[in-house]
Amino acid sequence: MSRANGTPYAPHTDEETAAMLAEIGVDDEEALFDIPDAVGFDGEFGIEPRTEREIRDECARMFARNDDLTEFLGRGHYGHYVPSVVDHLADRAEFLTSYTQYQPEVSQGFLQALFEYQSMLVELTGLDVANCSMYDAATALGEAATLADRVRSTSGDTVLVPEQLRDGKRAVLENYCDGADLTVETYPMADGTADVDALADRAGDDVAMLYAESPTVRGCIEERLAAIGDLADETDALFVLGSDVVALSVLESPAAVGADVVVGEAGSLGLPTAYGMGLGIFACSDDFLRQVPGRLVGASEDADGDRAYTLTLQTREQHIRKERATSNICTNQAWVALRAAIHAATLGPDGLVDLANDCVREAADLADRIDGLSGAAAPVHDRHHFREFAVRVDQPAPAVAEDLETEGFAVHAIGDHLLQVCVTDLNAGRTDGLVAAFEEVL
Repeated sequence: MSRANGTPYAPHTDEETAAMLAEIGVDDEEALFDIPDAVGFDGEFGIEPRTEREIRDECARMFARNDDLTEFLGRGHYGHYVPSVVDHLADRAEFLTSYTQYQPEVSQGFLQALFEYQSMLVELTGLDVANCSMYDAATALGEAATLADRVRSTSGDTVLVPEQLRDGKRAVLENYCDGADLTVETYPMADGTADVDALADRAGDDVAMLYAESPTVRGCIEERLAAIGDLADETDALFVLGSDVVALSVLESPAAVGADVVVGEAGSLGLPTAYGMGLGIFACSDDFLRQVPGRLVGASEDADGDRAYTLTLQTREQHIRKERATSNICTNQAWVALRAAIHAATLGPDGLVDLANDCVREAADLADRIDGLSGAAAPVHDRHHFREFAVRVDQPAPAVAEDLETEGFAVHAIGDHLLQVCVTDLNAGRTDGLVAAFEEVL
């Protein structure tokens, strides 16, 4: 069909295709691709046809082979109960079929939802600006490092991070820094949180960005964030704080401790634990408004004076000249941000705080019960904890974790004699079983 028939989709005609192929000297489109025979499609899938019922039965048999484990895993991946209203609203066709809201006149509902999501992050962080399109916490941290390289007046090229940092996050950060000619170095930790005295000795003019986390990778609340912020300010380094949306509802405001940028995970709201799929937080002060990666949804007025929403800033290379782009982050996380916004709105301010308080209380209660067992000590760090904590065991930790798995429980082994346990509202009802399993295997 042509544009004259009412559709903007105008495919090439056979004559146009033939002319283009002749111009570049090939016979057909397949000649443009070098596909190995081993993976090329030969016209046959080799899949025996089966009915829908047969396929469902086969899938049921396959899924039944999975181990029936209750997960007490964390370290960056957290599951909370997702209310059914999230699925019912997010699965509406107008949300599922919308990719990037390039045409605001037909995307007002989705744009408003994303504006609300950004507003929630601004309220939780105390900062001025938040975007709605980061892959996950690791890529958000990488984007913060490249932002620091662009905006700081210091001549430094060092990014300082805690020595206790999730491996995957560190690897993604190093990928970002390698392309920007930045160097990633670590500063010491003391009892699960930053060794601020050692950090003060290391901080200097060569540091472009200083990163801290609260909660830390071991679930500890960082108690000296203001001191870390002061160190960053004294050395003109960008202070980046890592956290998550649930924890931010009860922790000290990042803006109050001097954070320039807040990164982390929002996927703990609106998503089941996927160990891969996530949603990155990225919030910052107005000073860096035009350096924010991804997209920003803004509120304005239409010709009739009514409130209207649009993509205000789009600073990636897909929208502007490559040399002016702040980021090449492309895949749109808008639908995931929508789910997080629906979940947060469903909980409301009081419900979000209640959930966060449960993360503190349940972790403390479980640690206390494990600490009462012979052969175990918990929590290892004398700190306040959020969701998770480390356990020291007399036996080799990998062996204990394996024995717990045979009892139906999954925990992290993080050292020769260290385990890590994470408790949320999803597994809090199985803590009796976990404690009994610990007692059995120890």
